[in-house]
Amino acid sequence: MNGRVRRHLIKFARTQVGTTSYLNLVQEAELGFNLEISHEKSRLNEILAEISETEFAADRPLLSCLVKVKGSKGQGDQFFKLCERLGLGEWRTLKQDEAFLTNLRRQCREFWQDEANYQQFA
Repeated sequence: MNGRVRRHLIKFARTQVGTTSYLNLVQEAELGFNLEISHEKSRLNEILAEISETEFAADRPLLSCLVKVKGSKGQGDQFFKLCERLGLGEWRTLKQDEAFLTNLRRQCREFWQDEANYQQFA
């Protein structure tokens, strides 16, 4: 499942603009989660965190920055708390810094749109 989500987000980074929602990710990657069920939504959050932790450890951008939370300005607290665990800063400060998320998304797109990176790491 992690591989399917990762592949979908890499493709999204290469071919789409903006962000995707949890619902679109579930539907387009054919994950079969019902986001109305809290433990299924939590499992999706866990998958996104695992992927981002793996990508970060490999010195690649956080793919989960492309997935926005419905009704939020872009990312929920869990994303920023993940960034804090990864050592990127205090989560409340990161959440208030609009440039932080913009830069993460730009770096993610630039990395995956680079054909050499795509061929080597996708």
